[in-house]
This record gives sequence, C-alpha cells and structure tokens, in this order.
Amino acid sequence: MSDTSSNTPEYTVTELATGVKRTVEDAFGHVRVRGELGRVVVAKSGHVYFDIKDEKSVINSIAWKGTASRFRFKPEEGLEVVIEGRMSTYPGRSQYQLIVETMEPAGAGALMALLDERKKKLAGEGLFDPDRKKKLPFLPRTIAVVTSPTGAVIRDILHRLRDRFPRHVLLWPVLVQGEKAAAQIAEAIEGFNALPADGAVPRPDLIIVARGGGSIEDLWAFNEEIVVRATAASDIPLISAVGHETDTTLIDFASDRRSPTPTGAAEMAVPVRAELKADIETLGGRLVAALSRLIERRRTELRAAASALPRPASLMELKRQRFDLVAEKLDAALLGNVAVKRSSLLVLGAGLKPVALGRDISAKRERLVDRMRRLDMASTRAMADRKSRLEQWGARLNSLSHEAALKRGFALVRDDAGKLVRQGAALASGASVELEFADTRRGAVIDGTAGAVPRKPVKAKPKAKKAKAPAAGQGTLF
Repeated sequence: MSDTSSNTPEYTVTELATGVKRTVEDAFGHVRVRGELGRVVVAKSGHVYFDIKDEKSVINSIAWKGTASRFRFKPEEGLEVVIEGRMSTYPGRSQYQLIVETMEPAGAGALMALLDERKKKLAGEGLFDPDRKKKLPFLPRTIAVVTSPTGAVIRDILHRLRDRFPRHVLLWPVLVQGEKAAAQIAEAIEGFNALPADGAVPRPDLIIVARGGGSIEDLWAFNEEIVVRATAASDIPLISAVGHETDTTLIDFASDRRSPTPTGAAEMAVPVRAELKADIETLGGRLVAALSRLIERRRTELRAAASALPRPASLMELKRQRFDLVAEKLDAALLGNVAVKRSSLLVLGAGLKPVALGRDISAKRERLVDRMRRLDMASTRAMADRKSRLEQWGARLNSLSHEAALKRGFALVRDDAGKLVRQGAALASGASVELEFADTRRGAVIDGTAGAVPRKPVKAKPKAKKAKAPAAGQGTLF
C-alpha cells in the first residue's frame, strides 16, 4: 500500500522532465563553451549533430540548419572551437544537449594547425607537384571567371582585361564564403572543364578563381579538399587569385599560377595590346632594315663580281671567228661526203643480182601463202571440234535439267510459300500446293490419306460384237 500521509509532491514523468528542462534552460540560458569537436554528423535535413569535449567530459550538441549555413568554416573532428548557445534537454531520451547559435575556431592557431596538416596530406598525394602545372596560353580567346557576381572582384577583372586586351569572359557565379562556398567553387571548375569544345557555350582557354581579401576564416572555403582536388584535376589552365598578396590558401599550391590579387590575374591572363602592337611595329621596322642591308650587301657583292668578268663582246669575238672558219669548210666537206657515199652505193649496186633477188622473193611469197592456207585449215578444224564438244555438253545438260524430267511425266511440287517440297511428310492435311508440269502449273490440296493412294479399278470396255457374215447368196443393205 502506498503511504498517503507523505507531504512529498507527486509528479508525472512528463511533468518532471519538463521541470528539469525549464530549470536547465533558466540556469544556462546563454553559455560560451570552449572545447574540441568530436563526432560530427550532418543529417539529410541539414542539421549538424556533434560532440564538444575536453579530456574529462562530453556534451552532445546540435546546430540547426539555419545556424549551420552561417558557419564560416566546415566543422571537422579534432578542431578546437568556441561555441555560444544555450543548454536544453531532450525528454524523449532523458539527456541534456547544447543548442549552438555561433561557432568560431579557438584562435588562428587551431585553423593553422588544421591547414598545415591538410597541406601535408595533399602534398603527399602529389597535388602540388610542379610537373603537374600547365603553361598558360599566350592569348586566350575565352576566359572563365569563378567568383561572386556582386563583388568588386569581377568588376576589377573586367576593367583590367578591357584596358589590356579585351577577351570573351564567362562568369560562373558562386559563394566565396560560408559552408556552401567550397562545393559551389568546385562545381564551377568541374563545369567549365566539362564544356565540349564545339558546344553552344565556348569552352574557356583559361580559368580564374578569384576573391578579395579577408581573414583566414573568410578564405577557408579555398582551403577545402574538394576545391583543391578540383583545381588539381582541371584540364584547363587555372590562375588562383584569392585574397591579397600576404594571403595564402591551398588552392594557390594546386593552381597552375598564383596571382597576388584578382587584378594581377587579369594581367597574367592577357598581354597589353598596345605593347604588342608596338613590338610588332618595332620588329617590322627591324625586318625592313635588315632586308635593306642584305639587299645592299648583295648588290655590292654582285658589282664586285661583275667587274672581274670579261666583256661579253670579247668572249664572242673568238667564237665568231671560229664559226666563220668552220662555215667556209662546210660546203666542201658536204660535197666530198656526198661523192664518197655515191661511190660506195655504186660498188654495192654492182654486186647485186636482180634475177636471184626476184626468185628469192617469189619463193618466200609462196611459203607465206602455204603457211596461211594451212593456218586457215587448222583453225577451221579446231573450231569444228570445239563446236561438236559444246553441242555434246549442251545435250547432256538438257537431259539432266528438270524440264527434261517434266517432259518425261514427272511434276514439281511447291508449297504455298513457293518453296520446293522434297518430302511428302512435311505437308499437312489440307495444305495447298502447286504442281508444275512440262506445259503448265496447277493448284492442288493435300488430302488426309497416308501412304500410296489406291488406284480406282478401270472397268474393261465391252468388246464389240462381230457382225455376222451374210449368208451366201443373200444380199445386204450395207
């Protein structure tokens, strides 16, 4: 039996849990805690659950989605932080927890230690090796800029490009500070690399990732692994222009070139058009002057060489004289040569015998006629022999053809698809077939009788009665 005489008040579980919750919240309505982050879990809803601990105790903590989106850095296990918030309880599990309102690193030393550890890790993977860095194009046609669309950075870059050498610029707007900034920056770098070379949006020849100056917490997005890895994996040359000259982030080590300021990145990206024009004009003038000097030197050398040559008239005088002497001897030499050839021809002609020559030609003509006659006879016999063989093979071929078989009383059977039927078992009862005879084609239907079809008995025709011979001596009317 319960003691009803006690003065101790009686609570329900919910009343007691609610009282404890109210007491804790009243006593610790606003607290500032310094400790090390333990287990960190980001829920699908966007809320962040984590532990803050020291060497002796652990407090469960939660940052709602709206609060977590305002963090200037990503909470990571092992990071020392300073948290402001309020204590509360969760009656459903009978536990107390810290509701976080703000979170800051516990001084720059903690962030620098984390930054140094991450830098060593990425450097060990080779992401900062000089051999990976690509050469910047001399004059890119399209320049991509990854930065905030509302800040002064994009205006400074565009203004500097316009002054030096105007180029086509593509802007990918991103957050440059806060929890979502790192993911957006990495997505922009990967997005520019994914553009096709011949697509509607031109693929950039150079990427500039830029942001103005700020504290280490403000620039922390450019120290995140996702940004560094996207920068190192970029196939397009990339310039990092984050912060001022004294600011250093991990993207600077992974990029192909680091600029101390966004304006300096624009100066690295393109040359000065006026200076290029002046250089071209200077080089053109030097080229014209060099060609003029070369032509003058060649002209002087040609004149020196020409002065050492003899006069053309003197060279021709000796040749002309020799020609005249040879021309005078040419007529006599031709006449003498003709006389020699005539004498040789007479000697050869005297040795020829016209009669014998005619007989020889006649004999050869007769042999030629005989050979032609024999050739005609041989070709005629050969043609006759081949014609006889051809006729024999043709007759044999005709005897083996199916037309000859049809003429002998056979027939070809084809199914309704026009295919030749070789086995009767393949035809079902009632199937339509086509019968091809020697003179025509007829259709037919297969009956259901298996085996040979019995022939109907043929009735013998009655023999005609012989007419009786008329009696002798008696006439007939027929």
